[in-house]
Amino acid sequence: MIEILTPAELVRAGRTGALVADILQALKARSTVGTNLLDIDRWAQAMIVSAGAQSCYVDYSPSFGSGPFGHYICTAVNDAVLHGLPHDYALADGDLLTLDLAVILDGVAADSAISFLVGEARPPESVALIDATERALHAGIAAAGPGARIGDISAAIGAVLTAAGYPINTEFGGHGIGSTMHQDPHVSNTGRPGRGYKLRPGLLLALEPWAMVDTAELITDADGWTLRSATACRTAHSEHTIAITGDGAQILTLPSQPHS
Repeated sequence: MIEILTPAELVRAGRTGALVADILQALKARSTVGTNLLDIDRWAQAMIVSAGAQSCYVDYSPSFGSGPFGHYICTAVNDAVLHGLPHDYALADGDLLTLDLAVILDGVAADSAISFLVGEARPPESVALIDATERALHAGIAAAGPGARIGDISAAIGAVLTAAGYPINTEFGGHGIGSTMHQDPHVSNTGRPGRGYKLRPGLLLALEPWAMVDTAELITDADGWTLRSATACRTAHSEHTIAITGDGAQILTLPSQPHS
């Protein structure tokens, strides 16, 4: 299913996106050395419920997962990159943490992910990896607009990741979003320009470049959810929900107030 949102629905989408971004920034600020992943999940739950929103994850049961997910946020550390199931783990200095959050507010969903380093340590390889996924995300957004094709976005993302030297996995990527979290069209993190679905105003997309340092192969944890790099190398993941407008693309998952 591909949804095209009305102007009124796009206004609501903007409110959902700001909520997601605000929660992620608040959680980032609280994710310090010694913070437990289960505490991050509890904090996310409290903020979602307080806002009158609903988690997209608690009852999430796709074919590839061992569902339902049962938690409010994905927390992936170091070699984990996608669908990180919160568990009893205390963050250490220099850990690379990815927080991925999707909620529904007033009938419209938004989805975003951030990767960052915990504490004071700044391993250069991790800094470069996070930077590459963020640059790939903004390249994909810049390629989006009315009349563009999904392949234009995929090619722009893939060009940045490839130039940075990272292999690209095509099993998981971006997606349409609207009244539900995951919709068509699929947005691969590499592709050919000029191919695929033509973008129209009112379409929402969640673009999510992610990369692993030296492999494109994923393995699944015993928890049935957490996806890790097959070589135990570090990973990063950056995601925004965008709306296609009459003259480009608008990022919906930006904080309502500036954050440091």
